[in-house]
Amino acid sequence: MSEPGNDDRELGLDFSNVEDDLESEDYPVSADELLDRYGDREIGMSGGSESFREVLVTGGDETFESPDEVKQTVLNRVSQNAVGRKGYTDRGAGSAEGEQDDESF
Repeated sequence: MSEPGNDDRELGLDFSNVEDDLESEDYPVSADELLDRYGDREIGMSGGSESFREVLVTGGDETFESPDEVKQTVLNRVSQNAVGRKGYTDRGAGSAEGEQDDESF
């Protein structure tokens, strides 16, 4: 995992095991190439970690143009283990018993 003050954490995910390699990769690069090179590396998250392979597995030919595109794809595909406390909200304590909640769309 990353050391305190390390900026390899993005939206709760710790990319420290692949960050430098993704930055130095020659783009464009295919998902298969990334999986061959870094598939066994771990992506840290609040609920533990998942291998880069588990997160990035694709059903087809996928090519990435930048390290940011790879990281965004990982962010979109992580499992529910990446979620902190399920059902947590910082929008208040909720309504009092018997009161109807307003719906927000």
